[in-house]
Amino acid sequence: MVSKKKLMASVATTVALTGAGFMTVGQVVPQLVIQQNVKAASAINDYISNNNIQPVSIQNEEGTFSKWFGYENGVGKPEGVVVHETATPGATARNEVTYFNREWSTMYSYVHAFVDNNEIINIHNTDYGVWGAGQTANAKYIQIELCEVSTTDEFARSISNDAYYIASKLIQYNLPFTPGTTVLSHNDVSNKYGDTNHTDPVGYFAAWGYSMDQFYDLIGTYYNNLKASGSVTNGGGSTSTTDPDTDSSTIKVNNTDGYYVPIVSFDSTGVATAVKSRALANNTPWYTDKTKDYEGHTYHRVATNEWVSDQYIVN
Repeated sequence: MVSKKKLMASVATTVALTGAGFMTVGQVVPQLVIQQNVKAASAINDYISNNNIQPVSIQNEEGTFSKWFGYENGVGKPEGVVVHETATPGATARNEVTYFNREWSTMYSYVHAFVDNNEIINIHNTDYGVWGAGQTANAKYIQIELCEVSTTDEFARSISNDAYYIASKLIQYNLPFTPGTTVLSHNDVSNKYGDTNHTDPVGYFAAWGYSMDQFYDLIGTYYNNLKASGSVTNGGGSTSTTDPDTDSSTIKVNNTDGYYVPIVSFDSTGVATAVKSRALANNTPWYTDKTKDYEGHTYHRVATNEWVSDQYIVN
């Protein structure tokens, strides 16, 4: 939890900061009855599987956070991912992105991405750190905020999107999936380093009959399947919804010479220009519906005017 929490209690040093407490709106969240066993059985994970819920694609857009600092091991060398939740019921990922981009310099808090049931929005290059979980964790981890939703279906979809982002980032940086080490809750970080006292997302998960162990199961499934096949289902299927009436397909992209896959846009004259504020994560699948030939390469459209070259497409 980093966000609205958004009232600061104290400011020590800006490099060390994370957002302080926020009084959340009272909300009754439905409880799910789940089977308890050593394998962390989960009604939510079953719901995701039984309904073939697929995560959406990651949207990469540069936010306003202007503090560019590498991790303690260097630029492009995070050690894992910290899981937060926003503690703002009903606020969407886009709502939170807008708020953080406007207010980070006064609340001394920022994260890499926000996720809800509809979107995954990455707003800071994950090669660089952010201010989300205290000085020690900020120097080590990518950080993502999960938005609070109000229905079982929304929760399942938001968890699926969250797990996909985390699994894809571990793969992008060639990190193993090790619960409590390369993936941690903010509660884990508080207990491990003592720089903060936040316990998210444990309480929010519990309100849905969910737990970090069950979330680890989902992340692990996505991680293994993405590594094996480029799909979270390990048998095909896209990470985003496709239009059956469109001539479309899914491609997997990877840049063996960098930490991300560059994309371009085309102007009205057909000239390509590099998109500097966004990129695609390595080893991730993307829905594409159009192609364009340019200077000896075929470019595949992955957004309205964002295209990736065939030189980054892998089988």
